[in-house]
Amino acid sequence: MRNVDIRVPATSANLGPGFDALGLALGLHDEVSAALTGERGVHVTVEGEGAGEVDLGEGHLIVKAMRMAFDRMGQPQPEGIRLHCRNRIPHARGLGSSSAAVCAGILAARALADSELAANLSDDGVYALATEMEGHPDNVAPCLAGGLTVSWSDHDGLPHMLKLAPDQRIRPVVAIPRTRLSTEAARGLLPKDVPHKDASFNAGRAALLIAALTGRPEQGLLLAATEDRLHQHYRAPAMKASANLVERLRAVGVPAVVSGAGPTVLAFSTSDTQDLIAPEVGNDWHIQQMDVDPVGANVQFPETR
Repeated sequence: MRNVDIRVPATSANLGPGFDALGLALGLHDEVSAALTGERGVHVTVEGEGAGEVDLGEGHLIVKAMRMAFDRMGQPQPEGIRLHCRNRIPHARGLGSSSAAVCAGILAARALADSELAANLSDDGVYALATEMEGHPDNVAPCLAGGLTVSWSDHDGLPHMLKLAPDQRIRPVVAIPRTRLSTEAARGLLPKDVPHKDASFNAGRAALLIAALTGRPEQGLLLAATEDRLHQHYRAPAMKASANLVERLRAVGVPAVVSGAGPTVLAFSTSDTQDLIAPEVGNDWHIQQMDVDPVGANVQFPETR
């Protein structure tokens, strides 16, 4: 039986103004042990997040990603797949759980494929396939690469990314609610068109955010840099508590945004604001300070068991 262990981080996308372009890898991880077996069929076990909820067969997202990766490499589909998932990333909370699963599945398939066929799926190919499955690259890029990422697609539709190192004086803090919200539902609230002035506003704020996150973490700059006019207020009716928390945090000077499609709230904590967050969050949220994951997805081959 051939085995591989994959570790993938949670991610926060958008970061306010960087809609579908900016992402951050967080120090919270799912771990997947994958094996190809001689037994026919798919066997999935899950502990932690999603246990008792997710599909334990062909419908599991990691299995789907593995199947697509095997096809992309030209690798015959295996007789049997066995997965054990240790999940810590909350589902449907805007922390990239689906991106983590997609990346884990693709990387697992490449690691378990015949070496000659695995060469058919480069790192760029992994990124492209993961983006294809997810539909947009802003969670996929930091999940694979770690750190702070800027992602975009060229004229042929191929995704690209640039990895940056955020200033270590900035600490992400997440406030995770009990309620869930699917990305599809959140995207359904967005208009097809936005005013030119709002697009221009966000372009300036996204550029400022890169500067603030990578070396100018002054409270005033971060607060201005995390302003958004493209998506958060359109989605607010679906996550009123999150929108209200973002407003309260920003009112006391904390740079706060909706994480991804929500409903988790992400705040950028500095020495000036670290004591201001918890009193505004209160007891109805799970609040956690996180490191930035600097390396992203990790692949390890355990000893043969």
